[in-house]
Amino acid sequence: MCGRYVITKAKEKTSLLVKSTTTVKDEENFNAHPTQSLPVVKSYSNGKTLEILKWGIVPSWAKQKDFRPLINARLETIDEKISFKRLIQANRCVAVMDGFYEWKRTKENKTPFYFKRQDNLPLFIAGIFDKNEFCLITEEATSNVTEIHHRQPVILNQDEIDLYLDIKKSGKNLLANFQRPQIIFHEISKEVNKPANNDSSLIKPIN
Repeated sequence: MCGRYVITKAKEKTSLLVKSTTTVKDEENFNAHPTQSLPVVKSYSNGKTLEILKWGIVPSWAKQKDFRPLINARLETIDEKISFKRLIQANRCVAVMDGFYEWKRTKENKTPFYFKRQDNLPLFIAGIFDKNEFCLITEEATSNVTEIHHRQPVILNQDEIDLYLDIKKSGKNLLANFQRPQIIFHEISKEVNKPANNDSSLIKPIN
């Protein structure tokens, strides 16, 4: 699962990737969380754009007012679930991040960690969208990430983005075969647990 992340200067990070930006400001968000409006890359016939969408999809069939938006979609079953199979075929997007947060759970405690690419390049995360809402795709954790959590977002290298956004190709098959970058992580303060806390101190190592 991926439920919090960091995104700073999204326009700068995607300046060589997109043709235009739509209502996107180069802001710093060190505690991005569901229901927030966040920058994602979408593709059109005349090129890619950086747009603002709300994190969390509320399916058209959801009737309850208290329905919790869907923030993650499992890669393993994305082409089977009614909420996602149409979207992975036709409505793909890519979220932009500096890094993401995950918690290591024990019987006594939940300890937060910050994850980023070892080469310090931006993280591009495969996603799907419906109208003005988006959802991140996750998979089983790879390599060292399993020390902290059993799931992680599906991370794209920049040269894989165009392939993923090409809806003529099978999204699930592409994502399953892309090479994942090396991820590193460190323990951080529990201040990140409060969504209202939002500054660069959240990603500083404490050990």
